[in-house]
Amino acid sequence: MKRNIVIATLTAAALAAGGTVAAFAAGNDDATATQRQAHTTTQVTADRDDSADDRDDDSDDRTAVSGTGVTAADAIAAALKHTPGTAVSADLDDDGADVWEVTVVKGDGTEYDVRVAPDSGKVLGAQRDADDDNDGDDRAELAAVKGAKTDAREAALAAAAKGTVTEVGLDDDRGTVAWSVDTVKDGKQGEWKVALDSGKVTQDREDD
Repeated sequence: MKRNIVIATLTAAALAAGGTVAAFAAGNDDATATQRQAHTTTQVTADRDDSADDRDDDSDDRTAVSGTGVTAADAIAAALKHTPGTAVSADLDDDGADVWEVTVVKGDGTEYDVRVAPDSGKVLGAQRDADDDNDGDDRAELAAVKGAKTDAREAALAAAAKGTVTEVGLDDDRGTVAWSVDTVKDGKQGEWKVALDSGKVTQDREDD
């Protein structure tokens, strides 16, 4: 009788020990699986973050443009309403300022830099260019613009069919003055010439 009790006790102890070992092993398997799942989730999240960073890098050169509700033509119109004269350039300054900068030449030859908010079109201020001593080329360009059928605003509107206009200015190519317009479309930059007389838009291949 005592021997049977001893055997039963040893068997119960063995089962208890085995159950503990099995439970411990199962616990380790669950922990390992949880760790694997956590590692996989972390890796996928990191990959998503890297992809998002790549998309952000690709869109860096379009950030100012995509967030702009005021076009180049709008900015020029607002600048001229505030400071009457002849607009000779408009540039979307994305060097931290994020404003349109429109250069206007008054009738007496003085130049003003007019800053226009890209989201509201509000004129933020106008400052006279202290270094507005025009050389011969500048005077020739200004004279050509004053007698032209296409002004800076109309040139911006004409080139807008090629993409979002980011800059408008004058260019004298071998004695022929034309509007030079930069655009952005689908992440690609374009450069165009707009004729002063007809407003015809042609691709600028000078850099090619």
